[in-house]
Amino acid sequence: MEQKKTYYITTPIYYPSGNWHIGHTYTTVICDTFARYHKMLGQDVFFLTGTDEHGQKIEDKAKAKGVTPKEFIDPLVNELKEIWKLLDVKYDRFIRTTDEDHVKAVQKIFRKLYDKGEIYKSTYEGWYCTPCESFWTKTQLKDGKCPDCGREVKLEKEESYFFRLSAYAGRILKLYEDNPDFLKPKSRMNEMINNFLKPGLQDLCVSRTSVKWGIPVDFDPSHTVYVWIDALTNYINALGYTSDDETLFNKYWPADLHMTGKEIIRFHAIIWPAILMALDLPLPKQVYGHGWLLIGGDKLSKSKTDKISTELTDPHELVERYGCDAIRYFLLREIPFGSDGVYTNESLLNRINGDLANDLGNLVSRTTAMINQYFGGVLPSQGELEEVDKNLIAAANGVYDKVYKAMEALDCPTALTEIFRLVQRANKYIDETTPWTLAKDKENSASVSRLGTVLYNLAECIRISAVMLKPFLPECPNKILAFLGIDGENVKDFESVKTFGVLPAGTAIEKAQPVFPRIDVKKELADIEKLVLSRKEKEAKTQKAESSENKKEEVAPAQITIDDFAKVKLETGKVLTAEKVEKADKLLKLTVKTGDRVRTIVSGIAKSYSPEEMVGRTVVVVINLVPCKLRGILSEGMILCAEDKNGKLSLVTTSEETEDGAEVR
Repeated sequence: MEQKKTYYITTPIYYPSGNWHIGHTYTTVICDTFARYHKMLGQDVFFLTGTDEHGQKIEDKAKAKGVTPKEFIDPLVNELKEIWKLLDVKYDRFIRTTDEDHVKAVQKIFRKLYDKGEIYKSTYEGWYCTPCESFWTKTQLKDGKCPDCGREVKLEKEESYFFRLSAYAGRILKLYEDNPDFLKPKSRMNEMINNFLKPGLQDLCVSRTSVKWGIPVDFDPSHTVYVWIDALTNYINALGYTSDDETLFNKYWPADLHMTGKEIIRFHAIIWPAILMALDLPLPKQVYGHGWLLIGGDKLSKSKTDKISTELTDPHELVERYGCDAIRYFLLREIPFGSDGVYTNESLLNRINGDLANDLGNLVSRTTAMINQYFGGVLPSQGELEEVDKNLIAAANGVYDKVYKAMEALDCPTALTEIFRLVQRANKYIDETTPWTLAKDKENSASVSRLGTVLYNLAECIRISAVMLKPFLPECPNKILAFLGIDGENVKDFESVKTFGVLPAGTAIEKAQPVFPRIDVKKELADIEKLVLSRKEKEAKTQKAESSENKKEEVAPAQITIDDFAKVKLETGKVLTAEKVEKADKLLKLTVKTGDRVRTIVSGIAKSYSPEEMVGRTVVVVINLVPCKLRGILSEGMILCAEDKNGKLSLVTTSEETEDGAEVR
């Protein structure tokens, strides 16, 4: 279990889009946990996060608001920092790509690569996706659209500088072959090999002349440095690479772990290693591409904000309602690491009640209450051990090794599972030993001694569990340790959990207040739904009022502009299930898949189509309607139909087979 003395961990830097939701917090909470964990292993840790602030998207949005790009970005960055504060994320540096030291370093790196012949000037012609800031070849497009986000791309031609990425395919394949742990999970490596490396890499456009909001190429100011050199090099620039003081760079590089979402794994697993190879720099030890956080079967996207949901996903509100530790625990425990996970308010509340309130909170409350009731709040000594005690102690002694093994595999859910197995085992131990029965025989010294042993063992299990939880949950472990007379701030490593019996008999034990109060799930879910729907209704009324104010007298039928039409988001959908709505002759309840989203839609087509006729059909769906309840069913869209003079409805569909999620325009 010997560890290196330093540990460098990074998140991808965030695009400051605003509309921050719980999906944005996942990667950074994970990295903060690993940073805390490695500090408790005795390592000197550097944890980096930040924001990616250049590019056409920012330029366009700032222009639309009539402000400079920096004026547009600053409030969004401050809001993100506030979220990290709420979640008690302790980064060592928050880098912004507008930081002066980063700008200078990018220019030096660009020139260095140019001087080495790794960058050359030519003319670029290709397909560009503005939301993803990605160039694609025609063969890489999916149905003529961006393969990542499914949005429109446009053909662009301009003078650009190119990085010789094509020269590095063989070296990157060898990197994967020689270092099978470089890219995890294995499915990501297979994706990179089969989808990009084996078909062959193309040289990469690394400058723009059409985008002015970026870092100027100092020897050719008509060009701005494109995101690949700008954003990716933040990992070394944050440490002072190319500066007058490279102390941090020499100390922490290469990074031990780049943690990133799977949607940008190509940048970190192919482009970034190639740039480092070109710079003759060591490569990071490992890149990990985790899955997405899904809501109702749909990705919580950082660029798509038109998805309809009744879940409460604002980090500010979630922390205010349930606390920092509860939100962190859900993210770290619920989501299978490396795979996609599903977020719902119900699953969050069930985790809080089940694991935190019932298991951990109940164990702490019962144990400290019994020590206060039976021993006047003074920890009794441990007497002779019975077999049931030895089994509990063996479980406690094994926790550290199991958590260590899980964390080495970057598996936070399993690490937490092992800690809570001890919590659950301790709760079972209470039922096995029935301390309340032992307490009835106060005159029997053997019973009193036995009761003391049971409560001492429980207090030790609580102590070990709390110390092991410190990297994951910043607040509650120290509260729990305080009940046991321990200053949690002074517990900075795991040494004490390797020995059972550290708590000295005679320690004053405080009767614990509820660490995680139970929540009435049914009532809370109803309150949340009411809150979210009320907001959406207000938004819809505001939009309607604004529309009415701006409405001009028109000749019927009313004419609309192309901008008005663009507000309606239409996609093709595949009907998965269909059933009649009780006591509603005209209504069918449909489950419709549109791309990566499955939604429920109530449609008044029952007199024209039976449920059996609908299943498997391709339909056109309005996907950005405000959700509303019809006969108690929340409908999340509208299916388009044509109606003849007799009132018969005909579905609007495509003449050729089209996959679901295709944009209709």
